[in-house]
Amino acid sequence: MKISRDWLQTFFDTPLPDAAVLGDALTFHVFEIDGIEERGSDAILDVKVTANRGHDCLSHRGIAKEISSILNTTLKNDPFGDKFNLSPMTDMISVLIDTPLCNRYIAGYVRGVKVGPSPAWLVERLAAMGQRSVNNIVDATNFVMFNIGQPLHAFDAAKVKDKKISVRQAQAGEKMTALDGKEYTLDPSMLVIADADALIGIAGVKGGAASGIDETTTNIIIESANFDGASVRKAAQALKLRTDASSRFEQGISPELAAHGMRAVADLILEIAGGELVGFFDAYPNSHRNPPMSVTLMQINKILGTTLTEDEVSDVFTRLNFNFEKKGDAFLVTPPFERLDLTIPEDLIEEVGRIIGYDKVPAVELPPFSQKPEINPYFYWIEKAREEFMVKGYSEVFTSVFADKGERVVANKVDGVRPYLRANLTDGLTSALKKNLPNKDLLGLKEIKLFEIGTVWRNGKEEVMVGSVSEKEKAAEKSLEEYMQNVGHPMSYILDLPLSTANRYAPYSKYPYIVRDIAFWTTLDHTQKVGSVTSNSLGMFKKEVGELLVRSELFDRFEKGDKTSLAFRLIFQSFDRTLTDEEVNQIMQKISATLTARGFEIR
Repeated sequence: MKISRDWLQTFFDTPLPDAAVLGDALTFHVFEIDGIEERGSDAILDVKVTANRGHDCLSHRGIAKEISSILNTTLKNDPFGDKFNLSPMTDMISVLIDTPLCNRYIAGYVRGVKVGPSPAWLVERLAAMGQRSVNNIVDATNFVMFNIGQPLHAFDAAKVKDKKISVRQAQAGEKMTALDGKEYTLDPSMLVIADADALIGIAGVKGGAASGIDETTTNIIIESANFDGASVRKAAQALKLRTDASSRFEQGISPELAAHGMRAVADLILEIAGGELVGFFDAYPNSHRNPPMSVTLMQINKILGTTLTEDEVSDVFTRLNFNFEKKGDAFLVTPPFERLDLTIPEDLIEEVGRIIGYDKVPAVELPPFSQKPEINPYFYWIEKAREEFMVKGYSEVFTSVFADKGERVVANKVDGVRPYLRANLTDGLTSALKKNLPNKDLLGLKEIKLFEIGTVWRNGKEEVMVGSVSEKEKAAEKSLEEYMQNVGHPMSYILDLPLSTANRYAPYSKYPYIVRDIAFWTTLDHTQKVGSVTSNSLGMFKKEVGELLVRSELFDRFEKGDKTSLAFRLIFQSFDRTLTDEEVNQIMQKISATLTARGFEIR
């Protein structure tokens, strides 16, 4: 969620600290910060809002409330603190909810608006969110969404037949052209907004083009609703149409927020677009209230490992704007309507811990184990099998669990080519061997040897298998249980490798490599000069040809009289293009000339 520091400041009388300090405060008490971007006099914080807080913190008000609690400073104008009624009510519009997946739908009717450009301050606020200005009506709905978290939409009232709105599930094959100009085919799992004749919106996702606002619009119907989060998420995913609105609904938001959103956007539209508020129609079948929860001071201190006092805990609940009272040795706490994540006493304890600061919780050493920990035989034998193959020179691979044939079909297919779960490891291992063989020289390996430990699905069950393949052996596998029985007593392999043999792993180029061999005689002293050539060959050749030489290896050496023959395999490869034979031939000629000049005789 992009959060503007200047926008946050509107919630406070006292000056806020700079963006870096705000970022640290949020990081150590609630959310990580992915980055801070300086934008003129403003700073934009990229706040990584976790899934459990998407219902209340995908907004500037939500983040402002967190900062208020963390820094113990008061919000000057909390939008949720105002007491108001949705009045006046009107029967000039009506709403019918014909699905349990809509928890509330408020329609507001405003007539006589003048659609036009938004004021500069509103354009600037939306620009901070990466949003372009559309017009004053659409901008007002977007501003309120980013301000308090309630998605909103506005229809041209003249395009809504009889001003009657219904919320229902789509019919199979029903189609609607959205505001983006694309036509979408719907199914009964999706919620839609309709008038007496046609669809005017995909609930929680996108409005319809037929009822869109334009410069001729004078009367509008505003939607502030609450839709089932899972239904909205599935519809947005199926239609490949994820929007700022759908990303908020799918997190689950309180139906109570719809009233605050409606009041805020209606007032803003009257301010910047003029018009007359005719009234509201509020369809709210089942009102929502957060139930009170009880937690004791002893529970809080026991779970957190603290010695907090009653006054310290009371202060935290006050800073969080929780309605609470003390009953005996317990706190009876009623969370604010927007905090849907607080459902059990442990949630309240977590709130106390994070606001106090986890750095304030003393470190306590864990007591020693009363008995020897048990070893999980499943993981024990997997590690033993892994050690055995590694000692024998095998490399571990992880091949795909999806296959083009098998017993078990995947419900949510990754692609249409491999719709099954694999029934063996051997197919994947064989394929991996073929893929790695062309790179053997590049990898500097004498032989490709691979193994895999993984799950297969066959004979109606899941089974862990151990498989291997090499250039000299066909792919074979056995179950982990069979492997355990064949090995008998536990194995003990020690990989005693000196630190000096550690390699730096890096990706190699996607472009093909070219192999060339070169051999030459030397008549120089074996101990001194020949040893120098073999140990520094890569460095010596690289000096002549640059970074195109990615590997050199001495693969043959023999002596004849007072001469020693050395044969090197050279691997050439580029990270930005495919090398040509002619290019490499020229390099080899340069290498030959250099070796000759140094007294070596090319064979």
